[in-house]
Order: sequence, then C-alpha cells, then structure tokens
Amino acid sequence: MRLDKFLKVSRLIKRRTVANEACDAGRVTVNEKVAKASQEVKEGDVIGISFGNREVKAQVLSIKETTKKEEAQDMVRYL
Repeated sequence: MRLDKFLKVSRLIKRRTVANEACDAGRVTVNEKVAKASQEVKEGDVIGISFGNREVKAQVLSIKETTKKEEAQDMVRYL
C-alpha cells in the first residue's frame, strides 16, 4: 500500500493530501529513511512523522484497504 494512503487509513494523519504534503516536505521516514508518498509500506516497517517539535514513531502491524475508527488503532503500534 502507498505510504500516503496508509497514513490516512491508519489515521496517523487525517487527510491524504496532508500526508502527501508531509512526505514532500521530508517530514516522514520509513525505516529511518526519508520517504516519498508513493513508497510501498509493508508489515514491520517503522514510520516516523515530524510534527513541528514533536516526532511520532509507529510500527506497521497490519495493512487494510479501509477501516473503521476503532479498528484503525490496531494497524499500528506506537514506539
């Protein structure tokens, strides 16, 4: 699954366009490497997102095309 779509579906970022902009600005990493929005994400990858002075790291546990709000929390584990 594309990184920008995964960020939206897992609700790490609310909108796909915002996820795209964050990737273009170089604020998103996958396995410690700066990632583009089109990068494929797989289970076990570690995603890092910089929000101003805060950084969020999460490990991908599962990949689903669509989820409900309650199920989205099961897609990632915060580190």
